[in-house]
Amino acid sequence: MQQVISVWVRDPRIQKNDFWHAYMDYEICLHTNSVFFNKKTSRVRRRFSEFVWLRQKLQENSLLLLKLPELPPKNPFFSLNNAQQVADRMKGLEKFLEKILQSNLVLSDSCLHLFLQSQLSISKMEACVAGKTSFTVAQAVQNCGLRRFHSEEDLQRDLGVSCDSDSDSSESRDPRHKTKELTLNKSRSAAILDRRGTCPEEMLSCSNGSV
Repeated sequence: MQQVISVWVRDPRIQKNDFWHAYMDYEICLHTNSVFFNKKTSRVRRRFSEFVWLRQKLQENSLLLLKLPELPPKNPFFSLNNAQQVADRMKGLEKFLEKILQSNLVLSDSCLHLFLQSQLSISKMEACVAGKTSFTVAQAVQNCGLRRFHSEEDLQRDLGVSCDSDSDSSESRDPRHKTKELTLNKSRSAAILDRRGTCPEEMLSCSNGSV
């Protein structure tokens, strides 16, 4: 049976870091019967700077044995509200993925699988590939979207790592702003618990039961 890997980049969405700063991410849909993929269908969201990271890691890991295709060029005048610019970038990102997925060398790279089939951040993808996480690459792919990879500990760790800025973002995320929000949310949650007379352990039990 002929092996097929179909990939689409679609559904651009503007995501806000805060009131002033925003970026755009895209949904990557994958359908395949390839033996290189344990998970045959998937959907994740990635931003342009993560595509830049992927290309760099794949080039490094191939030991220069492979010349990778180029990503769509950065445009200093890129506008999140310019439909034509967004469409052109999206088409360029899709062509990039289609070309690299034709290489068996690239298909054997764990970074590619985490990028395409998990929602881990760049720092977590690098840690996972290096064996520095409590889960393997295969587990990250199979459990994409489950709570075990989005715990409060994970959130705090991710907040400590600033994202690389790119042309579709006016400024990278400010970890201090997010940490302040997290602290505020914790205080609000504690107040709600006090008013309801519900202990954190009981709420955790109910939460776990709903997974």
